[in-house]
Amino acid sequence: MVSVTRSVFGDLPLGAGTVEKFQLESDLLRVDIISWGCTITALEVKDRQGRASDVVLGFAELEGGLNSAPGCGRAPGPPRTRPPSGGSRCWDRGGVRGYFQKQPYFGAVVGRVANRIAKGTFTLDGKEYKLPINNGPNSLHGGIRGFDKVLWTPQVLSNGVQFSRVSADGEEGYPGELKVWVTYTLDGGELVVNYRAQASQTTPVNLTNHSYFNLAGQGSPNIYDHEVTIEADAFLPVDETLIPTGLCSGLQPSISPSAMAVTCGRAVPVIFPEVELLEAIYQEGTGLTCAEDCLSREIREVAPVQGTAFDLRKPVELGKHLQKFHINGFDHNFCLKGSKEKHFCARVRHAGSGRVLEVYTTQPGVQFYTGNFLDGTLKGKSGAVYPKHSGFCLETQNWPDAVNQLYNSVYVFRVI
Repeated sequence: MVSVTRSVFGDLPLGAGTVEKFQLESDLLRVDIISWGCTITALEVKDRQGRASDVVLGFAELEGGLNSAPGCGRAPGPPRTRPPSGGSRCWDRGGVRGYFQKQPYFGAVVGRVANRIAKGTFTLDGKEYKLPINNGPNSLHGGIRGFDKVLWTPQVLSNGVQFSRVSADGEEGYPGELKVWVTYTLDGGELVVNYRAQASQTTPVNLTNHSYFNLAGQGSPNIYDHEVTIEADAFLPVDETLIPTGLCSGLQPSISPSAMAVTCGRAVPVIFPEVELLEAIYQEGTGLTCAEDCLSREIREVAPVQGTAFDLRKPVELGKHLQKFHINGFDHNFCLKGSKEKHFCARVRHAGSGRVLEVYTTQPGVQFYTGNFLDGTLKGKSGAVYPKHSGFCLETQNWPDAVNQLYNSVYVFRVI
């Protein structure tokens, strides 16, 4: 039996709307989700002693200044780099915090394209598109104001909640109008997240949830005692800006109705009537003798995990594993076995509490991130601070920079 409770989480500044909270509760867990960014703000799970703890990082409020003096509010979006005109006193009294400040996507749905797009550019149907640059030289998680920084429309379900929105043509530089639905449902100890989208024209789409977990309880100093397993035989090597170093990355992809007739391209299943996903194919003049040549070289760049720090097919204790291989942490895509059906992806166990997280997905990849860029400056729930390696993410998604690289999983939405 699942109960769904609806309440107000907070009001957006300047009358921009009300953010609502939806609490889904079963006998085994309780999850709080807000309509701002479809964000999971809390996830309470019992330990082996029956004591519940919140195991996701995040904030207890939208913005610290919401209830302060008149004039302290501001429109939602990325924080300003200087005090607003006429409001320096409010800014100096604490500025913005919570989910309106610059923060690493705690618990949110990210899009239109999750992960990085190299140099913030891609080409579709011979047209180049330029995106906002917000992560070194690249565009990350949909741009400056992605899906995590907008108010979604909720609809209560018997065992969950569905959020929807329309991403306008040209929003953050992406082509075409995109209708999006994100559904959270709870069944016992299983939280299911389902994504659906409908495009008006060819556009890249890659959605995921960016929750940070600490199974010892949010606010615990690190995740070194977590035991990690990822069911992947291969991973994507990356450069210094965390873009995959695919051999085909220098070539320009295009989308064509004839993709199904091209050896290097293949049709993939229709997920709903209006939209079909097609692989990117090479434009003419690449200099390749045949598409198979590219495909064979590209597969070699998808590196096997065997004998590397990325071999997590058997459980490893994270802290000892990082020390053994002298690595700073993980922020890499692991290549999963292709399947139309939901399949096992990853498992994380915390021996101290007995809590176990298992992830199942239909996606071709999972980005394993160990909170390498957390630095302790953010103040979260119950006064917790979040230093480096205090949380981990398992972001099921398409492969990074797929729109610019030729993989077996390069997908775009195309209207048919």
